[in-house]
Amino acid sequence: MVDGERRATARPLRRAAPPEDGTPPVPRPRRDRDTLPPEPGSEPATKVEAAAESGGRRRIPFARAVRTRPRQITVGAVRATRAWSRRPGGRTTLPALFLLALVAVAATAGAVIVPAAVGRPEPATEALPEPSVPQTAAAPVTPPLPELTGLPGTAVPTGTPLPGATTAPVLPTGRPADALAGWAQRVSAVTGIPAVALQAYAYAELVLAQTNRACQLSWTTLAAIGYVESRHGAANGATLQADGRALPEIKGEPLDGKGGRSRILDTDQGVLDEDRVYDRALGPMQFIPTTWQEIGADADGDGVKNPHDIDDAALAAGLYLCKGGRNMTIPGDWWGAILSYNDVRRYAQAVFDKADEYGRLSRNVR
Repeated sequence: MVDGERRATARPLRRAAPPEDGTPPVPRPRRDRDTLPPEPGSEPATKVEAAAESGGRRRIPFARAVRTRPRQITVGAVRATRAWSRRPGGRTTLPALFLLALVAVAATAGAVIVPAAVGRPEPATEALPEPSVPQTAAAPVTPPLPELTGLPGTAVPTGTPLPGATTAPVLPTGRPADALAGWAQRVSAVTGIPAVALQAYAYAELVLAQTNRACQLSWTTLAAIGYVESRHGAANGATLQADGRALPEIKGEPLDGKGGRSRILDTDQGVLDEDRVYDRALGPMQFIPTTWQEIGADADGDGVKNPHDIDDAALAAGLYLCKGGRNMTIPGDWWGAILSYNDVRRYAQAVFDKADEYGRLSRNVR
């Protein structure tokens, strides 16, 4: 017989000894431990045989089958996780898992806390009405200038009410501004402005009130520019004549870029300023030739636009300040207009101060 392996030799069978009484031996059937019951009076050799004897499967308690304790399982899991986290894959994955856990916790907290806070009603006593604020148009931002005391055309330097303030007087003959002679004499007494110059400034205000009512230019602003530019037509030894002309004619220094002056080459071939190299400022309001050619006016009705005539020059200055739809009672428009006339802050501040002074001095004059 062969015992299950391929071997070259076979073991011989032992001969059975015959019984002593000569009766042939009776062969006993071979008992399979897994299928045949044990002999009477004997016990199963193993627990497997006992389970087979009862006809069921062998049942082993879990605690005996898994002999590892929970603490050992936890320690092993921690060690395995730590070892995994030190590997390249663990170093990449573990922070992502941790971040994902934080996001999940935050989302859960927001889903629970935020709706509870939003949905909670507040007591009626906590809801107070907002205080009402009058809606007014904000003034444009103005450039910061030192020692501002007011603003021409607004609260302080409003100027003096002019006689016949709704229409500009026009006389059949002579200088139209002469209709304001009585008023000019009274204001000249308190401000020191020559009456001829005052008539020109006030007449320009009346004309603009008819032709460009939205500008609302005050004569005090024109008078301040006339003072700063030429001391009301008295620069370089000149004097204002009864007809408004300044003699001798006032011409500024050549605009050659020296002494803080702008550099402007000749633009009129010397027709107005008699200088064929550089331009020069002209007249009581100091217009350069190019600006006068653009904005020059004939305020006295003599058919000539003369920059040396204070009537023409004052009206031209008013037209220039009101360009672009400016409203001279708005701070931003006022400062923008003066700086467009001469883009120097000291100049604009000097004009402001003088306009404010003229407005205060002439406030009570009628």
